[in-house]
Amino acid sequence: MYKHFGVMLDCSRNSVMQVETLKYFIDCLQKMGYDTLELYTEDTYEVEGDPYFGYQRGRYSGKELREIDAYAKTRGVELIPCIQTLAHFTVLDYGVYRDIIDCEDVLLVDEPKTYEFIERIFQSLAKNFTSRKVNIGMDEAFMIGRGKYLDKHGYVDRTEMLVRHLHKVAEIAKKYGFQTHMWSDMFFRLVSNGEYYESNAPIADSVKKMIPDNVDLCYWDYYHKEKSVYDQMLARHKQFDSGLWFAGGAWTWVGFAPMARFSLHTMKPAMESVREHGIENVFITMWGDNGGECSPFSQLHTLYTIRQYADGNFDQEKIEKGFYELFGVEYADFMLLDLPNMHGFDDPQTEPLCFAKAFLFMDPFMGIFDSTVKDCYRVPYSEYAKKLREGAERAKDFRYIFDELATLCETLAIKTDLGVRTRSAYEKGDKEGLKELVKDYGRVKALVEKFHEAFYVLWHKENKSNGWEIQDARIGGLIRRLDTCARRLNDYIDGKITGIEELEEELLQAGDGKHVSCNRYLSMISRSVM
Repeated sequence: MYKHFGVMLDCSRNSVMQVETLKYFIDCLQKMGYDTLELYTEDTYEVEGDPYFGYQRGRYSGKELREIDAYAKTRGVELIPCIQTLAHFTVLDYGVYRDIIDCEDVLLVDEPKTYEFIERIFQSLAKNFTSRKVNIGMDEAFMIGRGKYLDKHGYVDRTEMLVRHLHKVAEIAKKYGFQTHMWSDMFFRLVSNGEYYESNAPIADSVKKMIPDNVDLCYWDYYHKEKSVYDQMLARHKQFDSGLWFAGGAWTWVGFAPMARFSLHTMKPAMESVREHGIENVFITMWGDNGGECSPFSQLHTLYTIRQYADGNFDQEKIEKGFYELFGVEYADFMLLDLPNMHGFDDPQTEPLCFAKAFLFMDPFMGIFDSTVKDCYRVPYSEYAKKLREGAERAKDFRYIFDELATLCETLAIKTDLGVRTRSAYEKGDKEGLKELVKDYGRVKALVEKFHEAFYVLWHKENKSNGWEIQDARIGGLIRRLDTCARRLNDYIDGKITGIEELEEELLQAGDGKHVSCNRYLSMISRSVM
């Protein structure tokens, strides 16, 4: 039924999987019935003539790509490059690219140097991949035409601009023998005020017919729990004169822990719809937003289940048995890996939230998410840690993932409400209580250091070392901040200072008071500029 059924692995959010680990990942995919792997590389691959492209980012060399490609072929897996040709270019920060920047991370359309740059990209792909399929990206280019382009050319219809750029990219791709597919959202967003899934705005027939013959559209959706949404969106996509791909999601992009429950709750109706609509090209994305902290291997059970759904098997008992036969680890144990992000006041199938990451990094004096902690629930992190430790004993080759998340939960058992307890004692003028809390700051610091070590083991087992410096900075910053907070509490207790400014300021509610949906590190620690 399927021409391609694969996984897209994010190698652009700091974590670039090591070559040998990637080979093992390919082995796992092949065992589960996957035949395609897309490597999402915004700039983390070598492009001759562009030394800054992937510089200090752990990019794959051409030699490494050829080695991975050759290995994948021995396993019957097609390695497809998944790149960007319009937006999501962090490399544009370098001054050498100033002439091809529209604004932010968006390329300057209609600029000859832009297409010289894109041609060098395709030269690299043609040399290092045997597949002649490529995902050319082109998603979320919200600011297209609103920066340097607007200064140079004035206002131009942005849909026409997008189509014109697409034709130029497709022409370059065709020159090197590539059939392409691209994320479809910009065709919908540009006619409906930025909306994708809720869009009912008509797309002109002239635009529908302007898709180049070597470009397929890819409808991506990892959010909806109703089959009707997938049905509607697939039907809308079929109005275009192009081939069609569907991209679902196995959630690895909400911090350190996966969200298998939400992934399965969304992908079951998605696969039902895919089967009903006869979609022949499907892949499951594994993004790594804001740091690439979550191990892709933590979602093996989800990937296995999605493949079973796609083949029409919805018998959970058979699915769990089949997974155990392949990997020798209980399905239920893998489901434990969701625990750090399970929050206790809501069905974990309803919304994926990065609680563990927020609670680890949030500042105990600033209290950005303290209203969430105080007003809604207490997460049983000690219980979670115990379950993960028990699961680690049975996890065999995957023990290191369980160990890391167990250590995280042990840390959060004390850290999560540390700020709430600190503010409460301070507001009461309870210096004896604050003395006891200072001890907890020391305990949390020791646990954070232990977590840092467990995370170090996971990262360097799976990924290249580039990108880890960000985790050193984030976790190291947390350790120093705990020291500072404890010091200032002691100064207050000893009368060296008369008050603590941050604890004097009245806290405002975070969001709706219970949801911690932010997955941006900077927004978790401070309202100041960093």
